[in-house]
Parts: sequence; structure tokens; C-alpha cells
Amino acid sequence: MSTEASVSPQKPEPKGFFRWLGIGESTLLALTLAALMVLPLIEVVGRKFFHSGLDGATALQQHLVLIIGLLGGMFAARDRRLLSLSTLTSFLKGGWKSFACVFSNAFAAGITTFLCVAAIQFVQSEKEYGKILAYGIPLWTVELIMPIGFGIIALRLLWHAADTWRGRLVALALVGIMVWIGFHPPFAASKLVIPGLILLLAAVVLGAPIFVMLGGAALIFFWGEDTPISSISLTHYSMVTNPSLPTVPLFTLAGYFLAEGGASKRLIRVFQALLGQFRGGPAIVTVLACAFFTSFTGASGVTILALGGLLFPVLMGAGYSERSTLGMLTGSGGLGLLFPPSLPLILYAIVASTNSKGSGVTMEKMFLGGLGPGILLVGMAIWLGMRMGPPKDEKKPRASFNGKEAWESILAAKWELLLPVIALVALFGGFATPVEAAAVTAFYAFVIETFVYRDFKKAQDIPRVMAECGLLVGGVLLILGVALGFTNYLIDAQIPTRAVEWVTTAVQSKYAFLLALNICLLLVGCVMDMFSAIVVVVPIIVPLGQAYGIDPIHLGIIFLTNMELGLLTPTAGINIFLSSYRFGKPVLQVSRAVIPMQLLIIAGLLLITYVPPLTTFLPHLFSQTPVIPLK
Repeated sequence: MSTEASVSPQKPEPKGFFRWLGIGESTLLALTLAALMVLPLIEVVGRKFFHSGLDGATALQQHLVLIIGLLGGMFAARDRRLLSLSTLTSFLKGGWKSFACVFSNAFAAGITTFLCVAAIQFVQSEKEYGKILAYGIPLWTVELIMPIGFGIIALRLLWHAADTWRGRLVALALVGIMVWIGFHPPFAASKLVIPGLILLLAAVVLGAPIFVMLGGAALIFFWGEDTPISSISLTHYSMVTNPSLPTVPLFTLAGYFLAEGGASKRLIRVFQALLGQFRGGPAIVTVLACAFFTSFTGASGVTILALGGLLFPVLMGAGYSERSTLGMLTGSGGLGLLFPPSLPLILYAIVASTNSKGSGVTMEKMFLGGLGPGILLVGMAIWLGMRMGPPKDEKKPRASFNGKEAWESILAAKWELLLPVIALVALFGGFATPVEAAAVTAFYAFVIETFVYRDFKKAQDIPRVMAECGLLVGGVLLILGVALGFTNYLIDAQIPTRAVEWVTTAVQSKYAFLLALNICLLLVGCVMDMFSAIVVVVPIIVPLGQAYGIDPIHLGIIFLTNMELGLLTPTAGINIFLSSYRFGKPVLQVSRAVIPMQLLIIAGLLLITYVPPLTTFLPHLFSQTPVIPLK
């Protein structure tokens, strides 16, 4: 599954109080994102001209991410767009659908209530320490967003459990029973762990959000061992306030400015003018445009939704079959995930470096490591697109290159074509930290789309785009925060250590281990979304990779390529469902259409796995770390 919130049919616009409440919430989220973008810019300017930055800027940035994560989660709950693995409810009808909705939402509200209680306990303990964030602001007052956020999410889940008061009262009763059992278990809590996990699995299958699956598992395990649940909030806090994490909302914001503005039309015009006259030109345009947008948004489904309407008629008009068109657009959505500054690359670097201090994984190395494999997959997708194109018609005159149109299209899109250069120069130029580079990129995208191209005509367009970005980021950060609690339980239970001991005993060959790893990761990609997998699975596989002498950057690209393939699996492949929604085609039809792209990515995955220099050459070229060969 991908990062983007699931798409649902348009609901009636709220009126009266609820309308103004929604506007106020969106404005607050947009202002918080704007503050996160401006603070690093002040740092850059302060160092350049005044030789000093803003006091406490880093701490402020970290806690702005905490606020964005909870606000975004609240708004996702409001709009019924919390990320979920299951699509079963879309196939249920009548009473069964009502039952699934009441049960899954009630269980989710119950788990979220416990997360709220855990956050209250965490804030109370922090208040006793009396820490100051900056400028005399007590740290605990900012941390209050955690219990407030989880409390509001719980209420909104309860509200959406049914459309009638009767259904909501039933859901409230179920939540009350859960809370009572949680604080007054009828038996020893350890005996209720298995039944609790079974009920959690049922709720997830019936539509409960991903953060409930991971947070619920952590809560149940800690509860069964009589461990304070406040530790889950502590790990949530530590994850979301990681010093590198502000790059996630900032780079994503840059992508949203592009996707919501007119950049898609201008860039497609450039690619069409330069490459459209070649055989398979429309497929080349599709692959390059999708890779460009996904690398910045970090959400392949956003690319499908933003570019699908433009590229579908381009491919169909060029003679591609409907099946080939669906397959190309759906499969190309994830091709940009290995290119900087993609969200998965950033998060893998954060999680791998946090859980394995000596791994040497950095954001910059992951960006460099993803370039070779990313170009490989794009090249293979272009080849496939050319093969899937209509047969060559000797009687039909071949389109000729139009130099004037190419030059005019480049001039029209020149500021957007410079965006990757701005991002990479800021990142690798040595004058800005990764967070500052992300802020520069977001601000540049904001300026060119707002003041150069004037794509946002209405005053409310900018807050709307920023709030939409915050909703996506909030959904992801909510998953990451609670997933770390589950990961810490696995570490406390010595699961990674035992896995290393068992695997290294059972599998002697590095080649065999890599093959087994790919098979396992393919299964993970079928049942888990990319970002929860990063937090839960990476701490387990990084020690395994080290035990076999596998470069951690290489391991990361193998992992992310498997997750990219997971976007196209019928069970958790959100790209299939988003494509089905966007183009109005049955899910099974889209699933059949993406089979060629699935086979292509599998072939690319094998090359990436067994030809390490594709990944390791650039990171080691720009560093002093020795290359670890594949023996």
C-alpha cells in the first residue's frame, strides 16, 4: 500500500458550524506547515548574514512536526481518510456493511482511547520534569497535542461508526466494554492477549486504520506483560521529533505545490515535445512524468490522480490499447520512489540509522544509492512501453521533431525543470542541512507556482493545498509513531537478535539469503503498507544484512524496491484501487493490466539485488566508506 489516504466518493459539503470548524482546522494546519517552512529559511539567512541562527530553531521545527502529525491525523479522521489496508467494506452490502463499520470503528476508537490515556500519562510525567522547549515555553504544553489529537481522533472514529444515533450508541457501548476490560480484566491480562489480537485482526480486516493495527498490537502486548502503556507515547514522541523528520513534510509540500498547480501540463508538454516523435514516445512521456512527480510527492497515488486524466488520452490517442494504458499509468506511479527526495528514502535512512548506530546510513547516501536502480527501472519501463505500443504503420507518416515547440515548452516550464537542481544543490552543496534544503525546495515550489505561474487564483487555494499535504503527512506520521512502539516491543523481546541467530545458522550463502529476503519482503509488501513496514521490518533486516556483510544502502534499496512492487499487488496494492477509482475500471481489470509491470519490476529487483554496484557505486564514490562486495 502507498502513503496516500484512501479516496472516497465526494460527500456533501458541511454547513454552518461544521463548515467553519473545517476551515479553521485547515487554516491551522496550513499555518503550522508554513511555520515549518519558514524557520529553516531564517536559519540559512541568519548564518549567512549574521553568523548565527535562531535560538531553539531545531527544537521548534521538531515539535512543529509533532503538531502537524496529530493535526493531520485528526483531519484524516474527520474526512474518513485514515490509511487502511482493507477494502472488504467496498464489497459488503446492507447489514453486513453496517456491522463491519460499527465494529471496526468502535474497536479503532477503543484502541485510540487507550493511546490517548497513554499520552496523558506521558505528558504528566514530562510536566514533572519542567523542561523548556524555547523562549520560556514549557515543553509539556506542546506535548498536549498528543492526548488532544488522539482524543479527537477517537471521537471522530466513534461518530463515523454509523449514520444513526442507534449505531453510534452501540459503538460507544463496545468502546466502554473495551475500556472496562482494559482497566479491570476479568482474567489475568496475559491470558487475554491472544483473544485481543484476534479481535484486532478482525477489526483491521473489516476496515480499521493501519495505525490501529500497529498501535493496538503494541498496546495488547504491553498490557499482557503489565508494562506501562505510556512507553508507547514516549516512542511515538521520540520518532516524530527526530531531527531529520521535518524533511518529510517539506519535500512532500513541494510536490503538492507542483501537483496542484499547472506543473503537470507544462512538464508533460516538455516531455511530449522532446520525446513524443519517437516510437513509444507517449509511453516515455508517461514514465518520465510519473517518476518526476512521485519523487517529490512521495505518494504514487497522488501521481495517478494528478496525471491520469492528462496521460490517459495521450496514450489512447497514440494507439495504445486500454489494457496497456491502464497498466502503464498504474505501474509507473511508483517508479519515482527511488529518486531523491522521495519520502521512503528519507524514512528508511532515519529508521536504519536510529536502530543501527554503526550502519552508516544517511539521507544523502540513500539519495545517491537510489539513482542507479531508479534509472534502471525507468529504462526498463520505457522499453516495456515501447514494446506494448501499436505496431509500426509504414503508410502513416512519422511525426517529426518540432524544434520551435520544444524550445517554447522548455521556456514555459524552465522554473519547474530547475526544481530538482535546486533540491540537489541545496542538499549536496554543503551550505544547508537536509531540513534546510527541504525548506528551500518547498519555498521555491511555492514561489514559482504562486507568483511566477500564478496557478493558484483564489485566496483559499494555498491553505487548501497545504492542508491536503498535511493530511497526507499526518496519516503517515501517525502510523510511524505508533509503529515504533510495536517495534520496541519486538526489540525488547529480542526478535531481531533471535532472527539473526536462526537465519545465519539455517542459511549459509549470501546469495540464498538475498533470495529468501526478497521472497519474505514480497509477502510483506502484500499485507503491509510501505511506511509501517519501514518502521517494523527494517530494524529486523538491518542486523541480518550486517551479519551477511551486505551494504546497508544496498539492503535499503532492495527493501524499497520490494515495497514498490507491493503497490501493485491486489491485496494491499493501493495503486490498483486508486487507478480503478480514477479511471472507473473494475479492480480485476486493472490487476490484469499491471501484470507486465509487475514482471518487469521483479526482473529489475533481481538485477538490483545481485548487482550491488548499481546501488553502491555513487554513495561510495562520494564517501570514504569502503565498498562491501557481494561474495
